[in-house]
Amino acid sequence: MTATAASSGRILVVDDQAANLRVVSNLLSRQGYEVATSSSGEDALAQFEANPPDLVLLDMMMPGMDGFDVLAALRAQAPPLRVPVVFVTAAQDRDLLLRAFDAGVVDYVTKPFLPEELLARVNAHIGLKMTRDRLERVAREREELVNLVAHDLKNPLTSVLFAADLLRSDGCKPERVPRYLEMIHESADDALGYIRHYLETQSGARRPSSEMRASLGETLQWLCNRYEIQLDARGIEVEVAMPPENAAVAIDERVLRQVSENLVTNAIKYAPNSKLLLLGRAGAPGFWQLVVADRGPGIPASRQRELFKPFTRLHEGDDGISSGLGLSLARQIIADAGGQLWYEDRKNGGSRFVIELPVAGAAASKG
Repeated sequence: MTATAASSGRILVVDDQAANLRVVSNLLSRQGYEVATSSSGEDALAQFEANPPDLVLLDMMMPGMDGFDVLAALRAQAPPLRVPVVFVTAAQDRDLLLRAFDAGVVDYVTKPFLPEELLARVNAHIGLKMTRDRLERVAREREELVNLVAHDLKNPLTSVLFAADLLRSDGCKPERVPRYLEMIHESADDALGYIRHYLETQSGARRPSSEMRASLGETLQWLCNRYEIQLDARGIEVEVAMPPENAAVAIDERVLRQVSENLVTNAIKYAPNSKLLLLGRAGAPGFWQLVVADRGPGIPASRQRELFKPFTRLHEGDDGISSGLGLSLARQIIADAGGQLWYEDRKNGGSRFVIELPVAGAAASKG
C-alpha cells in the first residue's frame, strides 16, 4: 500500500539524471508535496538559498559537486542547516554510508528504490521537521506572550506601588487617602483585566473587531485621572483637548488605554517639569487620532529609526525594570487593529506620538 503525505511540504530533489528527477518528482507530487528539482550541485545551492525546502533528496554521486560537496556547502551556511538531507545512492559500501552519516545526512535510500520505501522515509522526516517547526513556533509565541504580559503588568503594578508608598509616608494627607486607595483598586483591576485579555486571546475567545469600541474622550479622561498624582509629582502640567463626544475607534477599550498609558508613562519618565498635551482629533478620512505630546528633550534623530524596534530604550541610563519593549509592542497592537502609531518632533522641542485608528463601526458599515 502506498504511503501518503501526512502534511504538505516542499522537497528539493537533486540528481544529475533527468529520468530520476522525473520519476521522483512525479511520485512525490502525487502525494501532495511541492517539488523542486535540480540537476547540479551549484544549482541546488542557489535554489536552496532562494527558497529553503523542508527536505532535500540528494544524489550522492554526481559530476562536479557531488552530494558530499553540496552537503558541506549547506552546512557551512549561516544560520546552521536545519533542513533534513536524505542521500539517494546506488552505493552499498558500508564505509561510504558511515561517512554520509558523519557528514550530516539523516537517512539514505538505495537505488533502485521501492516507491513505498522512499515515501515512508520522506513522510517520516517531513513529519519530524514540521513537528519541530511547530514546537519552535509555539515556544516563540509563548515567549512573546510572557513578554507582553510582563510588560503590560508593569504600568498598573507601578501605580499600585506608587500609591502604596504615598500611603506609607509620614506626610500623607488624610483627605488624599481615599484617592490613593482608589488608584490601588483601579490599577489592580486593570492588571487582572490584562491577564483576562491575554487568556481570551490565547483561547480564541476574542470579540470580533466590528464589536470593539473605545471612546477617545473617555480614554483621555481616564489617562488624566489615573496619572494625575504621578504627573503632579513630576511637575508636569497637563493640557487636554477633547474630541467630539461621538469620537470612538474600533479597538478594545482596555487595549487603547494600555497603549496610550505607555506613551504617558514615557512622558512622565523622560519629560519632568514640562507640559503634556493629550489630544483627540480627526485623522485621515475614516480615522480618529489620539495624540500624546510633551516638551521634553525629544528623540535624537539618530535614534528615531530604532524607536519602534524591540528591546530599544528611549534614552541611556534607564532603570532596571525598563525592557525596551513598550513602543514596539504598542505599534504592533495598533497595527493589528488596522491603525498606525508614529513619532514626530514637536516644533520648539519635545516629542509627539500619534495613534491613528479606524472609526468604530466603519468596517461594518462598509460591508
